[in-house]
Amino acid sequence: MKKLVVLTGAGISAESGLKTFRDSDGLWENYRIEEVATPQAWKKDPSFVQEFYNLRRKQILEALPNKAHFFLHELEKLYQTHIITQNIDDLHERAGSTNTLHLHGLITLAKSSGPNQEKKYYPINGWELKMTDLCDDGFELRPHVVWFGEEVPNLSPAANLVSQADFVLIIGTSLQVYPAAGLIHHCPHFCKIILVDPNANRISNLDKKIHIINKTAVKAIPDIKKELNL
Repeated sequence: MKKLVVLTGAGISAESGLKTFRDSDGLWENYRIEEVATPQAWKKDPSFVQEFYNLRRKQILEALPNKAHFFLHELEKLYQTHIITQNIDDLHERAGSTNTLHLHGLITLAKSSGPNQEKKYYPINGWELKMTDLCDDGFELRPHVVWFGEEVPNLSPAANLVSQADFVLIIGTSLQVYPAAGLIHHCPHFCKIILVDPNANRISNLDKKIHIINKTAVKAIPDIKKELNL
């Protein structure tokens, strides 16, 4: 069975009604990234940051997977499929995908705000994480989200998956955000790369070998099938 690696970004979740800061000039739901998505923001005002992610978590839990999410799950019947996502939502899992690697964390989990934050993850009951919720080491629990300025622990496992792929399908990410954008450089020479993005023609310096589908994730499903010879 051939190996298919799918790289997904905000575009696929946008069709389920979830917004990201890159939709509005560096703002995320009218908040500046520096206020809610950096270690410095947490240190300055952890309650403010916690509330921001509580609201995001509530939105995510109310959202539903769309046809593109379910389509990727169906591909598991035809390929050894792995999804690498930059999204912090759980829509791939709720659509049934069984091999999903989250580069930037998963908002339905919490972790320690102390020095051992990557040692253990805690499921969140419902959508609200309180400042009185503590982890085993006594520190406050914070969202399991990789903030700007933090390391990306799953980057090496992701690069390893891409290096073995026969097909790489890129959906909803503009390949402009590093280090995630650098993953395509790990594709083997025989790998077919397919990019799905309604604004793909605006992306600079795209490799000519990349097969471009200028559509949203849901509308691109028939075109993806053609590219994969389904």
